Formats: sequence, C-alpha cells, structure tokens
Amino acid sequence: MTTGQRRGRRIMMTPAELDSFLAEQRTCRVATVAADGRPHASALWFAWDGTSLWLYSLTRSRRWAELEADPRVAVVVDDGEEYGELRGVELSGTVERVGEAPRTGDPCPELDVPERLFAARNFGLDAMPHDGRHAWLRLTPSAVVSWDFRKLAGA
Repeated sequence: MTTGQRRGRRIMMTPAELDSFLAEQRTCRVATVAADGRPHASALWFAWDGTSLWLYSLTRSRRWAELEADPRVAVVVDDGEEYGELRGVELSGTVERVGEAPRTGDPCPELDVPERLFAARNFGLDAMPHDGRHAWLRLTPSAVVSWDFRKLAGA
C-alpha cells in the first residue's frame, strides 16, 4: 500500500493502527465524480481485509453509475467527537467490480473473506445474505493518508 503522506507524520497511524481502526469501523464516506465533474459523497458500510476496502453498493444507485463510468474514488473513514479524539483515514484509487452484479450468491472464492467479515459485523451472521440488489467493489488503495489526533496529547 502506498501512503504518500508527507505532512502530519507525527499523527499518522502505523500500519497496525490502520488495520485495527479499519477493522473496528463500520461506515465510510465514498466520494465519486459525476460525468459533469461534480463531486458526490455518500455513506456506505464496508469491509477491510488488511489490503483492500470492500464496498457493498446498491447497483441501481448514483454511486454505482458514477463508478461504472469513472472508477476513481476517495473514501474517508473517521471517528471521534472532540478535537483531541479525531482519527481517520482517506484511501484513494480505482475500484473494480468483483463477482456478479447484482450479487445473488453465485460461488466467488475472491469474495469469501469480505463477505464473511461483512456478514459478521453488520448482520451478526456467519454467511452473507444476498438480496439481488447489491454488488461488491474492491478498492486496493494507491494512496492512504491517516491521522490520529490522540497522539498530540503526548506531544
């Protein structure tokens, strides 16, 4: 994973902190670009497998249509209420569709891990329920920027 983070090294997360943070969070904000160049941001649940961020999106959504036309994306996952508690990560790159769209549950070994993680965290299930309306997008980020303002307390 390429970080490319130059500023804020003092507050950036280590790889282990980043993995832990993304494993415990549920909601991200996905930024896409419309055909006319307008940005569009939307909230979405995700799964993190240690390498890629897996987005489970409605296939009949504006987000899906924009990513089909232009797969470039930026995703923010953040947490904290008070200034000294703020922490988060921005992952950017290009998404790719994995599995059938919409997803009906056809065997796809590549989806075994993200579906297990997603089902356990969001539904308390061992297996992923498929509704025939969602599909998977994988973001293996080309750039990652993170921050953890809790590290400023000891500075």
